[in-house]
Amino acid sequence: MIDKELLLVDHLEELRKRIILSALAFLFSFVVGFFYAIDIYKWFVKDLDVKLLVLGPSDIIRIYFMLAAVVAIAGTMPFLATQIWLFVRSALRAKERKITLTYIPALFILFIVGLAFGYFVILPMIFKFLIQLGGAMLVTNFTAERYFKFIMNMTIPFGVLFELPVVIMFLTSLGMINPFVLSRIRKYAYFVLIIIAVVITPPDFMSDFVVTIPLLLLYEISITLSKFVYRKKLKGEKNMKDLDLDCLME
Repeated sequence: MIDKELLLVDHLEELRKRIILSALAFLFSFVVGFFYAIDIYKWFVKDLDVKLLVLGPSDIIRIYFMLAAVVAIAGTMPFLATQIWLFVRSALRAKERKITLTYIPALFILFIVGLAFGYFVILPMIFKFLIQLGGAMLVTNFTAERYFKFIMNMTIPFGVLFELPVVIMFLTSLGMINPFVLSRIRKYAYFVLIIIAVVITPPDFMSDFVVTIPLLLLYEISITLSKFVYRKKLKGEKNMKDLDLDCLME
């Protein structure tokens, strides 16, 4: 009982260490983003036809913080994934450690791809629709704070969703999920993904279609990758059992 309590304390201490290191990485990335906020701002508004407004001095600092937060989230992602891997690696075999370690750069790459999809595909489509909806009856002036909140809402969720295949592979390698479960819940997953697509896009069929198809493809890719990892995992376990059996017979 005492040994179990000591083991739990060690795990909690390790978790605390990983959380603190991740928070420090976020803070460092945030400071870097804050330092380059003006350059980031210019890049985001370079193709904007209207001049952004602020309603008060405090809005300026909020914009700096929002831009820095985007940089901090993107910059912390690979470090956070590394910390998660370091926390669970003691429960993994040597081969599993090497395999799961390769997921870290994939997480970062897919997060960036998801951000790019949201910014270059979804954002212009929804922005254009909303401007046309106002038409000639409204004067379209934007505050900088609202505009950048809009950008974050249209990009960060896709950055997270695009990481689904790697997350599924990681969970499969840990034995927490398998492709059979994913296949059984496919219709429910489809329903949830379609709801997400409808909610975050303008109310027209084409917009819903453009967003829904990539999300459904991501889920199917996740199942395929899960099957690959699951087969490799079973093969590795079988080889280990055969090796143990040979050692006993000797």
